[in-house]
Amino acid sequence: MTDKNLSYFKRVTEVFISFLLLGFTSFGGPATHLGYFNQTFIQRKKWASEAQYAQWVALSQIVPGPGSSQVGFALGYHRAGLLGAVAAFVAFTLPSFVVMVLLAQFGNHWQGNRFFDGTVHALKLLAVVVVADVCISMWRSFCQSKIMAGLAVFSAAFIVLSPSGFASLTVLLIAVCFGFLARPSIVATASESLPKVRLAWCFFSVAVVIFFASFLFGSGLSGLFADFYHAGALVFGGGHVVLPMLSAFVPPPDSNLLLGYAAAQAVPGPMFTMASFLGASATPEGDSIWLWAGVATLAVFSSGLLLMLSAQAAWQRLSHHARFRSAIASLNAAVVGILLAALYHPIGTSSLIGWWDVVIVGLGFVWLAYKRPSIFALIIVFITVGLIRSL
Repeated sequence: MTDKNLSYFKRVTEVFISFLLLGFTSFGGPATHLGYFNQTFIQRKKWASEAQYAQWVALSQIVPGPGSSQVGFALGYHRAGLLGAVAAFVAFTLPSFVVMVLLAQFGNHWQGNRFFDGTVHALKLLAVVVVADVCISMWRSFCQSKIMAGLAVFSAAFIVLSPSGFASLTVLLIAVCFGFLARPSIVATASESLPKVRLAWCFFSVAVVIFFASFLFGSGLSGLFADFYHAGALVFGGGHVVLPMLSAFVPPPDSNLLLGYAAAQAVPGPMFTMASFLGASATPEGDSIWLWAGVATLAVFSSGLLLMLSAQAAWQRLSHHARFRSAIASLNAAVVGILLAALYHPIGTSSLIGWWDVVIVGLGFVWLAYKRPSIFALIIVFITVGLIRSL
């Protein structure tokens, strides 16, 4: 093996190990995952710039599919090409996939264990710290003018006050329109380029061909693939939106469904692995539960990941236009608002349930802001605090 090939293999391995560790510990939903990615890959590992990361986040909000997994996929592609993208997706999804299939098999034996509950709650508190730190970092980068700061505040307030599940998409559309209509010089400078994506039109063509061909699929395993592929291709807004849509395709017994719905929000990793639970629950007697779960999982993720790469290529071609750069700047400010809204709800409202929680989050935030420890040092400390509190 040549030195070049060895170096590439090392990068793919690095991507896999880094995302696998986060797959075990990234509790809290898509906004929290984006915080972990920023802290780990942008601030600490320096795989890409803050400006590039913000563009990936903005793209993931516009392209249908699993937002945080799409950003991870793009990060993996940037670091180690197509194999790196696949490694990032598999590693980040694998822990959640395994847990969801085991839950489908063995039920709710883990629920009610005080040490498990204490650990999960501590990691939710860590999510508050990480997302708050990312909000401040991105605010400093993308809300330097009063116009962009006002757009971010408007976006956050709109999402918090709006009952619509499409509030995030709405504020992004408003931001795009504002960016195109405003004078480009008052909202944007030249944006940093994203990496070139090879065979982008092939990725887009594959996603579209599978979508229309899947309407011809029959029942059984191919029908399962078609249902979950359609769900992944048509969902805007991330995991919280896809959960009810997925449950309509494969309705297991009510108690099982509620367990899977709760578990998708409680386990680490992407919430789209609700498809893993439902695929396992739909397995006919005598068939492999892991095969059915795997097909459902691959189906619900694949369209969004393919579309992410093809959209990135189109984004890159347009980025040299001044008005498009203006729209990017507005989108970045709106994304800051989306993260601020997510920090308040559901991250803050579901995690901060007492004064001790506020104290722990405050101490963790000061530690992160001034000492910049690694994400894994933070995880170990917060898990330890959670176990101690469980006693």
